[in-house]
Amino acid sequence: VQLMESGGGSVQAGGSLRLSCGGSAMPIHSRNMGWFRQAAGQARERVASFDNNGRASVMHFVKGRFTITKDNEKNTLYLQMDSLTPGDTALYYCAVWDPYKPPSSGSWGPGTQVIVSS
Repeated sequence: VQLMESGGGSVQAGGSLRLSCGGSAMPIHSRNMGWFRQAAGQARERVASFDNNGRASVMHFVKGRFTITKDNEKNTLYLQMDSLTPGDTALYYCAVWDPYKPPSSGSWGPGTQVIVSS
């Protein structure tokens, strides 16, 4: 499975971006999928995800500001990011992985850069 993120860019604090992640033909509704990010010098962290049953979870540090959605017909995953802060600056990745396995075992995109200036 090949994944590719898009939608990153540079915005001012308080702004919004919408990330998209497209993949090769595969039923993504049967797998876990999500968004991760890695800021410079920091560990990669999960931002939001869907499990294979379609249940969404959003990490507390972006809850109320970020929304994860998906389009099963288009095999596309989205991350709507509102009220961005400089702390959200990072390389954002999407990933798809099998249930009961770690995300690192799955497929990852190359990432899209998000830069938020104050």
